[in-house]
Amino acid sequence: MATEAQKTIPFRIKRQDTPDTDPYWEEFEVPYHPAMNVISALMEIQRNPVNAQGKSTRPVVWESSCHEEVCGACTILVNGKVRQGCSALVDKLEKPVVLEPMSKFPTVRDLRVDRSRMFAALKQVQAWIPIDGTHDLGPGPRVSPEIQQAAYELSRCMTCGCCLEACPQINENSEFIGAAAISQARLFNMHPSGQMQADARLDALMGEGGLESCGNAQNCVEVCPKEIPLTYSIAEMEREATKRWLRKLLGK
Repeated sequence: MATEAQKTIPFRIKRQDTPDTDPYWEEFEVPYHPAMNVISALMEIQRNPVNAQGKSTRPVVWESSCHEEVCGACTILVNGKVRQGCSALVDKLEKPVVLEPMSKFPTVRDLRVDRSRMFAALKQVQAWIPIDGTHDLGPGPRVSPEIQQAAYELSRCMTCGCCLEACPQINENSEFIGAAAISQARLFNMHPSGQMQADARLDALMGEGGLESCGNAQNCVEVCPKEIPLTYSIAEMEREATKRWLRKLLGK
């Protein structure tokens, strides 16, 4: 009978050498450790890059940083579901554990993808509050506890890409910016200082790839690891965009 130290976990990983080459599958037998997650399994492969056939191979490429579901860097498909590798515990996963890169983003190498479209979307909706210098501006405006609580929920977004991966409106032919950027626009429009640029953010959301591209599938809110009320944010920004459109129509 195999001891715990000898136990291995089968992994099947979708690999890709360069952005322009075809993907392929490779299998591994990873030494088991209690309470290990997907990232620790990938680290085991990195330490000993030998596949299930006993042949030496190159280490699997992936991204990670915080290891506590805060940075969003390690988002991948685990057994077909988008999630963070750091919080995917091997003991709770079906075997073999199948790992794939997100499909809605260009693959850089193996499990690493290019999420530039998310950051471009944040630029599109001006998801920041500009300042006019580095000098002391004094105390900021007071914010009610109710707005603080609502803003905190939205501020937990880590640009992980789960919502875009699950969205049927996101594809190579679509310019839809996705739920994350829409929710961040709502966050900054809620802030007293951010309200000075509220109309500009709404105009961006009313443009190509904005709110009208949402199909209301509601997959985004189902997969968000931070349980951000993304569909509520979309509905709220649609209401504000309608008000903005009426004001422009009436010349106000």
